[in-house]
Amino acid sequence: MKTWTFPAGGIHPPEEKHYTEHKAIEDAPLPRRAVVPLQQHIGAPCIPLVKVKDQVLTGQRIGEPKGFVSAPVHATISGTVTAVTEMPHPLGREVLSVVIESDGEDRWVKGITETEDFLSLSPDLLKARIFEAGIVGMGGATFPTHVKLSPPKEKPIDTVILNGVECEPFLTADHRLMLEHPAEILGGLQILMAVLGVKKGIIGIEANKPDAIDKFEKMASSHEAITVYPLKVKYPQGAEKQLIKAVLRREVPSGGLPMDVGVVVHNVGTSAAIYKAVRFGAPMIERITTVTGPGISNPKNLRVRIGTPFSDIITFCGGIKGKAGKIIAGGPMMGVSQYTLDVPVIKGTSGILVFREEDLGLADSNPCIRCGKCLEACPIRINPSLLGIYVEAGVMGELKVHHVLDCIECGSCAYICPARRPLVHLLRYGKAEVLAKKK
Repeated sequence: MKTWTFPAGGIHPPEEKHYTEHKAIEDAPLPRRAVVPLQQHIGAPCIPLVKVKDQVLTGQRIGEPKGFVSAPVHATISGTVTAVTEMPHPLGREVLSVVIESDGEDRWVKGITETEDFLSLSPDLLKARIFEAGIVGMGGATFPTHVKLSPPKEKPIDTVILNGVECEPFLTADHRLMLEHPAEILGGLQILMAVLGVKKGIIGIEANKPDAIDKFEKMASSHEAITVYPLKVKYPQGAEKQLIKAVLRREVPSGGLPMDVGVVVHNVGTSAAIYKAVRFGAPMIERITTVTGPGISNPKNLRVRIGTPFSDIITFCGGIKGKAGKIIAGGPMMGVSQYTLDVPVIKGTSGILVFREEDLGLADSNPCIRCGKCLEACPIRINPSLLGIYVEAGVMGELKVHHVLDCIECGSCAYICPARRPLVHLLRYGKAEVLAKKK
């Protein structure tokens, strides 16, 4: 099998997908109490549409977008609003959230209907349904999907790429979705192509998922416009710029976006959500999440209602095995460590990863030894070591010149560094400083 990849950088961390890759998706129990943040996406947060003591139905809009780069938020269970207040969020801060106590009935809002001939709808109507459903990128970036589908006229799109790579270690949610719901993913791709008016669709899948590759190659054989690309197992193969370089040999310019080279990239989970929104009118109230790691008693792939506390999910998976050392929202490379299990699953929660204390083997960081390994590993071809030194020294004026804003925070540099320097932390801080000065 021929495989494709990006030419520069990348690493090969242990995959650790054996915990859940063969486990079918299960439905997690409905939460007794859902905490639904009004910001689950890049861009402006929503304005609450409900107040304390209001009765809400599943699928009811409870958050109104207040900007173009924003997305509606919906109730994920039926019940009573008990609070509209600041609550812990997986990204490490507190955000305005709607707290709903379940009535145990999961009563749905009226007006959700099926459209069988959905591909006959106009591009504008298709995009409107995607917006109304509150769909955002489910690969972790949580960029509002309707914004990606609204490129300026001077940047025509010719290709849609579905990202089924899932190169983060431990995570298998996308893999299981591709095996169990391929028709929904393919239907979503057709909708995306119809909205953008393109004739070329690509599905990229890493070669460690041969069953998914085989399934989609068979399905795509009856669609001339859709091609499956098996990709070499290399991290971060699933990053947008690296995926585009691998399958199209196009290079997104520094500071640019995929639309600058005529491409729009969406996660396979986003594609499935688009299909359900357009065909069945279903708002984005749930997602597939991998609960895994050596510290979880019974790892699973779960269909979880957004707003479900991490504590509920971990309890459903048998609890923590041993003494917890670190709990991460997402994968080990780009995920965010949590300080509380009161945080809820949000639209971008691809995984909940539990490590025990004995799994971590933490050590203090040391000064840079100038080995150059981070330069070799960096898929963007910047100099993480130099940028880190500038941040440590407070020389922020040099960061933009050396392309700190091109960093995709993939963690390859920190993973490979023999001195264990916290390079992702340093570069993330440096990027924030440059952007703050720019504003």
